[in-house]
Amino acid sequence: MTGTNVIELDNVSKWFRRHMGPKLVRDHIRDLFRTPADQRFYAVRNVSFNVARGERVALVGRNGAGKSTLLSLIAGLATPDSGAIRVNGRIAALMELGAGFHYDLTGTENVLLNASLLGLSRKRARELYPAIVEFSGIGEFIHEPLRTYSSGMVMRLAFSVASHVEADILIVDEVIAVGDQQFHEKCIEKLREQHREGRTLLFVSHSPGVVLEFCDRAIWLDHGEVMADGPASQVLSVYSGHSAGV
Repeated sequence: MTGTNVIELDNVSKWFRRHMGPKLVRDHIRDLFRTPADQRFYAVRNVSFNVARGERVALVGRNGAGKSTLLSLIAGLATPDSGAIRVNGRIAALMELGAGFHYDLTGTENVLLNASLLGLSRKRARELYPAIVEFSGIGEFIHEPLRTYSSGMVMRLAFSVASHVEADILIVDEVIAVGDQQFHEKCIEKLREQHREGRTLLFVSHSPGVVLEFCDRAIWLDHGEVMADGPASQVLSVYSGHSAGV
């Protein structure tokens, strides 16, 4: 890994087994150990790119293009079937709503647990705790089990933790689109703050306005492959032209 890169992907692929209908038991056992190439569905295929420290990059593409799978690979939530991924720095990943939260634990317990998993000391987690709770706007519900929360409340807490843990790299998968307008605006302002602090940002968004505001660079994925990688305005123009022609 070079000194300026915090993320490096080298020919990365991730595939899943296609459902091929009923099989004999011996065939299922055989497929546990090998999967013929014609039975593989590639969510990500031969993807290579680097992200420099402080760079802000958007992944764009239609639903099912491989964006979320690629973020999961970079965040370490999944492993590639081929190729290599190198990450230099602490990652805060806001992927699926409430992923990594335990619904029988209180909001407070989840905040401290997630901060610890992201590499913060218990002392630093407790120092950040008041700001995390205030930003989330959950109030006294912070002392209640997460199973009593609405999905919007879980999202608020998840975003608040991820954006306050002082990570080197913030990964966001369109989750700020969930919730009311007021909290959406708070999320956008928090991303602006991360931008000003020079954090590396990698996120998925279907909003061209958000992409152009926060990113100088965009990567267009289609069927798991990189179709374009370059200045955000140029990539969005090519992608929107392609989508209009579909």
